[in-house]
Amino acid sequence: MSKTVLCYGDSNTYGYVPETGLRYPKDVRYPGRLQILLGDEYVVIEEGCNGRTTITDDPIEGWKNGLDYLKPCLNSHKPVDIVVLMLGSNDLKTVFHLSPAEIAEGAGRLVDVIKSFTAEKQGFVSKIILISPPEIGSGIRNSAFYGSFNEDAIERSKEFPRCYKAVAEEKGCIFFNSAEYIYPSETDSLHLTAEGHMVLADKLYDIITQLDI
Repeated sequence: MSKTVLCYGDSNTYGYVPETGLRYPKDVRYPGRLQILLGDEYVVIEEGCNGRTTITDDPIEGWKNGLDYLKPCLNSHKPVDIVVLMLGSNDLKTVFHLSPAEIAEGAGRLVDVIKSFTAEKQGFVSKIILISPPEIGSGIRNSAFYGSFNEDAIERSKEFPRCYKAVAEEKGCIFFNSAEYIYPSETDSLHLTAEGHMVLADKLYDIITQLDI
């Protein structure tokens, strides 16, 4: 029986192309590439939404709260063996006034929901890979997204690995620091290049194939 991998994230899971605002082809964006690498023994589900936050309501696009959709998503795709969770970049928006620790705590709340909900609804707890998101690029001032994100988002994003690692250790899930391997495009300082998607998929393949499931 194949194993189900749910990739739950924002525009960098969706596959937003920084140069055009369109979407990378399925075999370029990291969940699609991960499916190719893992093969028929796994089913990789893409659940990326542009602008998705951890647990915060966007005052303009309130439907992008990652907490609100998490239980319906898990229920739709159960049984889910592995959840790849990469959220937090959008929480750096100026409108939210959140510290890196507060953002990581929001991600931790999502981890708690995954654990409790899967235990109840599918009889076992999904393995969770908690990814600290990539850094915000140094050229954010020249990005089309400048204003939503200001320069202080750069330094706050650099604190993600420390904060997310602490949450992962507390919650007993797998931690992955994406900033060690990937960096946003110089075009908008937010979204991954095609190469970044490839690298992320390769690293996740290494993690997943070593799990005892």
